[in-house]
Amino acid sequence: MNDIKTEETATAAPQLARHRHLSTLWRWLMIIVTILVVLLAINHLFNLRFFVGYAWLDTEYQYALVGLLVPLVFLIFPASSKASLDKVPWYDMLLALAMFCLALYFFGNAEQIIDNGWEMGAPDYMVILGFLLWLLVLEATRRAGGTALFVIVVLISLYPLYASVMPGPISGLSSSLSDTIAYHVFSAESMLGIPLRALANLVIGFLIFGVALTQTGGGKFFIDLAFAALGHVRGGPAKVAIFSSGLMGSMSGSVISNVITTGVMTIPAMRKTGFRPSYAAGVEACASTGGVLMPPIMGSTAFIMAVFLSTPYITIAVAAIIPSVLYYLALFIQIDSYAARNNMPGIPREQLPKLSDTLKEGWHFIAVFILLIVMLVYLQQEVLAPFYATALLIAINQIFSKTRWGMKEFWEFVVASGKLLAEIAAILVGVGLIVGALSITGMAGTLVNDLVYLAGGDILLLLLMGAITSFIMGIGMTVTAAYIFLAIVLAPALVQGGLDPMSVHLFILYWGMVSFITPPVALGAFAAASIAGASPMRTGFEAMRLGSIIYFIPFFFVLDPAFIFHGELSRTAVVLANALVGVLLIASALQGYLVWVGNLHRHPVMGWLARALILIGGLAFATPGGSDLIPFSDWQLALFGLITAGGGILLALYYQKRWKAIAPA
Repeated sequence: MNDIKTEETATAAPQLARHRHLSTLWRWLMIIVTILVVLLAINHLFNLRFFVGYAWLDTEYQYALVGLLVPLVFLIFPASSKASLDKVPWYDMLLALAMFCLALYFFGNAEQIIDNGWEMGAPDYMVILGFLLWLLVLEATRRAGGTALFVIVVLISLYPLYASVMPGPISGLSSSLSDTIAYHVFSAESMLGIPLRALANLVIGFLIFGVALTQTGGGKFFIDLAFAALGHVRGGPAKVAIFSSGLMGSMSGSVISNVITTGVMTIPAMRKTGFRPSYAAGVEACASTGGVLMPPIMGSTAFIMAVFLSTPYITIAVAAIIPSVLYYLALFIQIDSYAARNNMPGIPREQLPKLSDTLKEGWHFIAVFILLIVMLVYLQQEVLAPFYATALLIAINQIFSKTRWGMKEFWEFVVASGKLLAEIAAILVGVGLIVGALSITGMAGTLVNDLVYLAGGDILLLLLMGAITSFIMGIGMTVTAAYIFLAIVLAPALVQGGLDPMSVHLFILYWGMVSFITPPVALGAFAAASIAGASPMRTGFEAMRLGSIIYFIPFFFVLDPAFIFHGELSRTAVVLANALVGVLLIASALQGYLVWVGNLHRHPVMGWLARALILIGGLAFATPGGSDLIPFSDWQLALFGLITAGGGILLALYYQKRWKAIAPA
């Protein structure tokens, strides 16, 4: 395992190049700001009333977060690839100071902004200040979220200026520049809208918990645990990637950071046992992508979904259990089939960490997770749970001499938390401008009706349109930005068609994630390819095949909400049982190997037919019946699947028998 660790530093270093190496002065500024943000969040969320005799408005709290966190982006992220990474230039200091002062001024005038209704028409001097803040927010969004997100946010945030001249489906009410700026900066529906509210009231605690878990060695523990439990079985390193990346992705909420964190360990191990570079990278990309969809801690988008649906976060986490299990089961089966077909052994046990030693050293991580789940599920304290979990994790960590933090490690934890909070805050404030533009133009409502009209009332067609749109939006935006846009524009149209709201929002989230493993812009696959030294496009297509079940799962739970525990448990049991059989057949057909049958591709031509029949049969099994959209019952679909897949299996067995008869002894 030592050679794997050696590659970690060399591979991870280029990934951090977009962050500046801050001097001691700037690091201390970041530490002070981060501590202030955490104290403000604790005061607000725990209702501690630090400020005696004065209760903050929600907008005051949000302006304070913007004024403290977003200026850090100008210090952390250089303006361009050519800018210095070793010092903060004067213009970035000026931008950070201007951002802080403007947000501070609006913080001080928050009551007056609300009392005078300035979001619908502010004084000229406030509009000018708001325009400057809007420009600074756009630049912060560009640095934190990338050029593609920046362009989209600019175009849509200015949409109210030209909405009335756009063609029918995308036309809306026009507004002047001053009214548009006022609405963006002063209303509770734009910069201070749903995305920032989710960060302020839900996401901060979980982001800090994720950093604490990583800084205390949680990532290493989960990787060691996965290697100890699964490293020795056939295709072991790839199965380790599924387990460790799933857990880490659930904590980090970021596909790319998940690939970087776990991929530097799992990809070299996969290659060492015979996996092709592109295949190893594809496995890691798929495993990391699925982590963002896996409870108990999903990505930040799930918390924003909770705000959109006005439902507790734990409800979303529970709803995501079966879809994420099906996704990872399909990955596991495909990897096992690939390893069996290619006779790929695991890693010798003597080269792996011992399970007992790993659990002995990292039991406290499991204890913290238990506390987190109890507070989420039983006590339903989703806002406070991550703060308690973080405090317990750090307290237990200080007991052990090997991992105990000194002041240096503690300050590194604070700095890492500040960087993450600043980056997320800048992106969410920018994305809020999209929400505001759609709100002020009224386009969201008209576009919903136009989409329903274009689909001719056909919900399946509307779902397909939604899937394609989500995929395209996922290419150009972050997952959070794509989700928010479609939750406003597309989700109401699907709900209006009679579909379950939770299913619809999860559908959008899943299809927004598809772009991470689907060429031409498969960012998760490309990040993994850089670690594996593989062709990015080839890795993208490998990831697309390995993760192909993700293209079908969203349709399953939209067609029948029993997949997300909406309805009778007996119905959930039926659809789950059928889906498990279907996933086994689909994954096996994709890899050309079925357990108890063996290699499905013994004949160069008929092998493809056998695999196609098994694939079709698997889809029939997994598809829920009995709905208005699917005019067949579960039994009819299962019978069709049994006949179709059975025919493919018999064909494969026939050629398997012939192959054994002519194969040399």
